[in-house]
This record gives sequence, structure tokens and C-alpha cells, in this order.
Amino acid sequence: MTGVALAEELLLLAYDDETGKATMPRISLDLGMAAAVLVELALAGRIAYSNGALVVVDPTPTGEPILDDVLGRVVADDTPRSPSSWVQRLRHGLRDKILGDLCRRGVVRDVDETELGFIHVHRYPTVDASVEQDTRRRLAEALTNGPVPDERTAALATLVLSVRMEPALGLTGDAVDAAHRRLEEIAGGAGFSGDVALEDSVVRPSVALVVSALGRAVDQALGKRP
Repeated sequence: MTGVALAEELLLLAYDDETGKATMPRISLDLGMAAAVLVELALAGRIAYSNGALVVVDPTPTGEPILDDVLGRVVADDTPRSPSSWVQRLRHGLRDKILGDLCRRGVVRDVDETELGFIHVHRYPTVDASVEQDTRRRLAEALTNGPVPDERTAALATLVLSVRMEPALGLTGDAVDAAHRRLEEIAGGAGFSGDVALEDSVVRPSVALVVSALGRAVDQALGKRP
């Protein structure tokens, strides 16, 4: 574990540092963060795909509160559930939990404002930019270098692709299309998309199936990618 969950990295990329507001549709961000937790648990060897469902193969806590909360939910659930089912179930309330965790750690702060005299609106401007800077550095290196990046960065790149977060990388024009193509290369090269046999790897198809479920959910929420 790195001390920063993939879901937290996605959220920090999606929120403007100054305004503290989300810069992308919240439904796709919520779906992406739910998938990110499942992907990270698969990479950590805690869950895997088996007989149509995600199952716990190692209940040992990871030490990361966000991940361990979800791991406990999967352990306690007696009903076999598909990757699609878990992505949908986990997205509810997850963003607030992650924002609360980031606030407690001093990464962002909660600015509670009132609109129209009674509507509370929360913004989360950045306090400690070092976490997001590291995330952006790793992604920038992955986009410009030839070799497939390390497993965790490849997973992050795959999630960024799936939730259509290329504009959040600070890119415009042709650079967005180039980043999209490179992210596709990374996802495929890491085995996190397409067909990967269970006989060859347990983690890769588990991640790929979660990513596939995420892509379908985002398409349903936002429409097919142009």
C-alpha cells in the first residue's frame, strides 16, 4: 500500500485545486472511484473474479481505511455479486467518505458555504498539493515514455481512460486525443483491458472485468463516448 488509494487519486485529479469543485460529471467520478477500490483490492490480492462474482480470497486488512471498509462489506455479503453489481453498490456515499478522509489528513479542506440563504454547498480546495502532484507526475511520465508503467500507475491510467478524465490532465486540442490513445496502449499493455485468460493470471481478468463494468456504467450514465 502507498498510503494514497487509487480512488483518492482519481478524486484529486477531478477536483479543481482552487475552487474545490468537481470538474467532471459526478456520476462518472463516483463510478470510477468505486471501480478504483475494487481494482486496488484485486491488485493487493484480496479479491478475485470467480464463477461470475467477485469473491474475497484474502480477508487480511490492507491498512487503508477506504479499502478495508469495502473489503469488510464484501466479506460480510452472503450474495455472490458481479463486478457490475459491486461498482453500482459501492458508488453511493463513497465520495463523501473519501473527501472526509482527505480532510482529516489535511490534503483538502471543507469550505461550507450557504446559497440562497439556506442551501449548503461544500467546496474542497487543496491544502497539501504534494499528493496530487505525485499522481500527475506519474501519469505525465506514463503518457510520454514508451514502456508500460508500473502496475499501479497502469491501473490509474486505465481508470482515467474509463471515466473520460483526459481533460482533467490539463490537456487540450490534439493532446487530448493523443493522451486517449496512449492510455489505451497502457491499459492493453498491462492486461487491464481485453481478454486475459484466468489460467494466465487471476489479477488481470479480475481488474479487466471491473474496468469493463465501469465502462458500461459510464456509457449508460453519459451516453457513448463520441
